[in-house]
Amino acid sequence: MNRLKSIAPVAIIAAALGYALLANAQGFRRGFRIEQNDPPATELVVARWHFGTNGLIGHMGWSHNYPSSDQNLNQFIKDATGIDIEVASFRIVELGSPEVFDYPFAYVSEPGEMELTEQEVINLREFVNRGGFVLMDDFDGIVQLETMRSQVARAFPDRPFMQLLNDHRVLHSHFDLDDLSRMSPYVPGGRIVYYGIMNDRGDLAIAAGHNNDLANFWDWYDEPQMPLEPAADAFRLGVNFAVWAFTH
Repeated sequence: MNRLKSIAPVAIIAAALGYALLANAQGFRRGFRIEQNDPPATELVVARWHFGTNGLIGHMGWSHNYPSSDQNLNQFIKDATGIDIEVASFRIVELGSPEVFDYPFAYVSEPGEMELTEQEVINLREFVNRGGFVLMDDFDGIVQLETMRSQVARAFPDRPFMQLLNDHRVLHSHFDLDDLSRMSPYVPGGRIVYYGIMNDRGDLAIAAGHNNDLANFWDWYDEPQMPLEPAADAFRLGVNFAVWAFTH
């Protein structure tokens, strides 16, 4: 990983503030129509999965914080690492389509609303078996946790989720993150806990953050109600997942 370079996260966020203000002026923030993005041909393009839902969050949970959280995270990845990625390196991908296999790093918003079709279950299993990585974000409480578990179990009935402890390599793949508690006061639910499922090689293939909402931090870090240090942790964690997906 000698192509990756470390930069102070708070400094990166401060530098990215200018981009966020520009995006706001151009109308890319909240309150817009959901539109597909045509990403550049970079090494890493993050796929935001559109999946079947049970409607408990209005069938729209998959799109929460899109596209500004996607743009801000990509800017941070670009500035903090040597990965070839641009602000626009993201795309909405239908989980039930063959396109899902074109993008090895997938982001899932509100998995507590998942009600996957049979084809989506097949694609999820095949995506992981081919070496893809999935980050599940923005779900809290027992009901949403059990919904997420039950839907993923349809693809992996023999692979239960395990808790990711502070010494897991993904939490240290680029930045060292020993404590995620600074984000807890700014998200619903209780203690932030990450769960994971491994692939056949024993590498982490699905990471699910219960009682956390990384996309809110990525989206709103430039707003007064979002303190900078918890947002910096959220960006650090996002970079760690991106580096993990890019190297495993």
